[in-house]
Amino acid sequence: MTGSAQSVVVALSPRLGAVLPAAAARLLRDGVPVHADVDVPAELAQLCGAHPVGDAVAGLLLTLDPSAGAAVRWVATGATVLTTPEPAGAALLDAVAVMDRLRSPGGCPWDAEQTHRSLMPYLIEETYELYEALEDSDTEALREELGDVLLQVLFHARVAQETPGGFDIDAVATGLVAKLVSRHPHVFEGSEQVRTASEQEIRWDELKRTEKRRQSSVDGVALGQPAVALAAKLVSRATKAALPVDLLPGAELTGPDSDTGTSLFARAATAKLAGEDPEAALRRVARRFADDVRAAEGSARVAGLDTERLTARQWREHWPD
Repeated sequence: MTGSAQSVVVALSPRLGAVLPAAAARLLRDGVPVHADVDVPAELAQLCGAHPVGDAVAGLLLTLDPSAGAAVRWVATGATVLTTPEPAGAALLDAVAVMDRLRSPGGCPWDAEQTHRSLMPYLIEETYELYEALEDSDTEALREELGDVLLQVLFHARVAQETPGGFDIDAVATGLVAKLVSRHPHVFEGSEQVRTASEQEIRWDELKRTEKRRQSSVDGVALGQPAVALAAKLVSRATKAALPVDLLPGAELTGPDSDTGTSLFARAATAKLAGEDPEAALRRVARRFADDVRAAEGSARVAGLDTERLTARQWREHWPD
């Protein structure tokens, strides 16, 4: 063989361990000597059947960094460099490893003390911060907040892993994959045809109802969600099951005679039936109000007023048009 064929540097993936690129298989089959650079952990080198590189410059050299250590010498003498390709999502392995470190002995005391219940407020908080990033079309904040929500998934999976009879993050991922495949038979099995998004939405609900063995059209609705969103979801589920609109709470009321809860439910139902998102609509108004309050306070502050002691007249004078 030529010099370049006799010496090959294989850049291993720190995430994938003893996984080698397919191009290295022929060399192993031909009995080419396998060496490990100094940056390769001893356990990993042993799994690959590699020996310390020493002064060797021929054969197959495993390394984590082809720009350092003995790999530099090999590359300088004409060695071919093979990289180990990582599949999409490989960085998630780093996130799992970090969570493992945080919860393990010698990790973070605060992280180690957390339970499913103690983490609940953070799940809600992070979810709303993600929602806000989406509302603002803030790409950078979206990336960060998605990571924070992912942290909650990793955290709860790790806590469950440490609980007798629990599960780990792989079980979470396996369950998700199984669900997505079973809910998309037109994609993965080709056993039926779905031509539009609305058809898929109907089919998803049918498959979900069968899978969950639900007795009611409103089974499975998360009752802990915000009230307006809850009302909208219940209306959506019930009306899909052909519930007459006149049976919705507040449907018979046309004036201010209903209690607050019934009135709010009726307005949320009306919006949902009109194809609107009442939760998003209410949030837009609330956020616009918050912006107006800040603008009025800013204007008053510029005028030299104490914003903690504004009178009604001063509020009106500085309120944005």
